Amino acid sequence: MDIDVTIVGGGVVGVAVAAALARPERVVLLIERNARLGLETTSRNSGVIHAGLYYAPGSLKARLCVEGRRALYRFCEERGVPHRRLGKLIVAADDEEALRLEAIRERARANGVERLDVLDARGVVALEPKVRGLAALHSPDTGIVDALALVAALWREAQDGGAEVVLGTEVVGLDWIAGGWRVTSATQGGGISAHESRIVVNAAGLASDRIAALAGIDVDAAGYRLHPIRGDYFSIARAKSARVSRLVYPVPPAVGHGLGVHWTLDLEGRARLGPDATWLARRDEGLPPIDAAKRARFLDGARRLFPFLELDDLTPESSGIRPSRRAPGAGEQDFVVAHEEVRGLPGLVNVIGIDSPGLTACLAIAAEVRAQLAVAGRI
Repeated sequence: MDIDVTIVGGGVVGVAVAAALARPERVVLLIERNARLGLETTSRNSGVIHAGLYYAPGSLKARLCVEGRRALYRFCEERGVPHRRLGKLIVAADDEEALRLEAIRERARANGVERLDVLDARGVVALEPKVRGLAALHSPDTGIVDALALVAALWREAQDGGAEVVLGTEVVGLDWIAGGWRVTSATQGGGISAHESRIVVNAAGLASDRIAALAGIDVDAAGYRLHPIRGDYFSIARAKSARVSRLVYPVPPAVGHGLGVHWTLDLEGRARLGPDATWLARRDEGLPPIDAAKRARFLDGARRLFPFLELDDLTPESSGIRPSRRAPGAGEQDFVVAHEEVRGLPGLVNVIGIDSPGLTACLAIAAEVRAQLAVAGRI
């Protein structure tokens, strides 16, 4: 074999896997189709470090979020990655939402979340005087991180272990051969090359179901088919951004997808609202400009918690696409981190459907990949 480990995809998860597997005695190659690492989903991320409140107990999302959050704070502190433990409020605007807070609290306890405080209306105002709500949960361990700085720090660690990267190159073939895999790649200029690899880790994000299909997996039968979801963000006028010092989320909708349009902050104190959730009809639909008519809809939802906002305070900012396994009308779907030996494909690990909280969980996902390969005796 030319290569010990080939990682497909250079987002934060793929780079974290490279850092976890790279060793001087092990040849690790990362292949990324874009010109830079972290350019797709990672760069469009809100940068939130989630505590682990929402996910079904026993799911990979729940376990890897809590483990990943702890590991991520340690990593950022040790490597000097810009981050801040701001805290978050989940705010109920009416009686029905206040009742749903208790279910979130119980789920968080089952997931091993260490700190979560219950607030009444006065408690909300005490922490955030400009926010209105009947009750809230306060998660002091939720924070934010510079996602691209995190990718850079992880890649430095991977390089220290000897990992190499090929940019501007897309995997177009994945074939099982004796002892490993033949990986065929195409450059943006049209050049074709191939190499042999003992192990392939598919961390290709929005293309991860396509990569799994190249290996011969029926992605519909396996539940690996992605249903990409677009999310739009609106920035908040700088003068209004300073009025809220924490992340503020609504109670998630009882029906629908996502956590609701929420208030996030970056490390410079700039605020934005979003993301919403719109399923894309086609994989190649791209990211056309944000529909200006959305501004009024965002404002209507936001004013329940932030009555000081006006229409002119909102400016269309950016959009991103989540690699979700959840089809329209379906229930929440878990992460896939699976060594495909049971399908007769030893040495292939699929990492698929890594939407939120994928950034938070990236180090734990990488540790899970490493553990599964170790159990199988591949590393």
